[in-house]
Amino acid sequence: MRRSLSWQIALTPHVGTEKSDEQIVKAQQGVTSTPDPRPQLERLGWLFVAKARESHDNGFYKLAEQCALALQVNDEKSPGGLLLRGHVAQSLHRFKEAEAIARQLVAQRELAFDHGLLGDALADQGKLDEAIAEYQRMVDLRPELQSYSRVAHARWLKGDLTGAIEAATLAVRAASPQNAEASAWAFTRLATFQAQAGAAASAEAAVETAGKFVPDYAPALLLRGRMLLTARKYSEASELLRRASEKNPLPEYQWALADALRAANRISEAEAVETELKRTGAANDPRTFALFLATRGEQIDLALRLAKRELQDRADIFTHDALAWAQSAAGHHAEAWTAMERALAEGTQDARLFLHAAVIAARLDRENAADGLTRARGLANLLLPSEREHLTQGASRVNKAVAPPDGPRTEAR
Repeated sequence: MRRSLSWQIALTPHVGTEKSDEQIVKAQQGVTSTPDPRPQLERLGWLFVAKARESHDNGFYKLAEQCALALQVNDEKSPGGLLLRGHVAQSLHRFKEAEAIARQLVAQRELAFDHGLLGDALADQGKLDEAIAEYQRMVDLRPELQSYSRVAHARWLKGDLTGAIEAATLAVRAASPQNAEASAWAFTRLATFQAQAGAAASAEAAVETAGKFVPDYAPALLLRGRMLLTARKYSEASELLRRASEKNPLPEYQWALADALRAANRISEAEAVETELKRTGAANDPRTFALFLATRGEQIDLALRLAKRELQDRADIFTHDALAWAQSAAGHHAEAWTAMERALAEGTQDARLFLHAAVIAARLDRENAADGLTRARGLANLLLPSEREHLTQGASRVNKAVAPPDGPRTEAR
């Protein structure tokens, strides 16, 4: 096998003390000590992917990509290289590239993960019906945790919460310590759906199980912290969310932590977190950062630019929602409602979507504002404190709009 620059980069000496680090070092040694290094090189690439997910360091995705490119030096159509490269492209939000690679794979062979990759790339571009068709092919070929998890998410996006819980339950039944991170994710998603359904005890149990597969698993810590926020246990929520944010310093985590600290009246700590969020948010997750800015009423021009730029590559319902929220914060309420209609088009039952739709409708004095607020109130426990403030303000606006000019009416008796 020809040794390329990608080969050399992938074999850059790795250091670390975790089990995952030991696995990476061993795989690197295997690449150089075997007559046919391709299986070990592919394994090394997936170990880098796992390390990226564990550490939230995108640099490991880049190393995984180098493994894929090294595999393709001798065989441009190497299925292992293509799947690895496609997964990296998807993880780094290069969705069009991931779609092209996935289509090449499904044309070459008929394996479940090829259809899963294609479905993921399509879903993130807002092509949900096409994505669902690919997920169906995936689950037909391989009914297991990864395919059931995708089916659950697709059902939730389509507004079928009961169906999402059913599929997520199938996913967790296939959980295994050998696939610990994916298992922890599956239990966290099940807990999220259960929390939305009002099954708090079941959600807490699922979150606890996620932590058994991966101790201090950041998404599970985030969900548990938000549940504590709803219960007004602000100090406990702050400590849990701080651990989550340290594990995964993305805007969604930092935003939740800042809100928890403010609710606990720890203002200086909240401001420190918000300063860091504003420093890194645009690079780390522009869509969520745009939502944060629009919710807080800060740097609205930046929020608009980020949402519009994100929409160029990631045209799913949540990006349309981010754009709508930023447009409304900028005072462009009619444009915002047009974007909001796209965000609501799939029927997704989501607290944040309902909140934004209700508030934008109230700002436009639309007749459906009251109905929207009722739906948002029904899921208010899933909102952050700063978002609930908008719910209260929207309700106040609607109440003023419908109140009779001379005060409340009384019926004659």
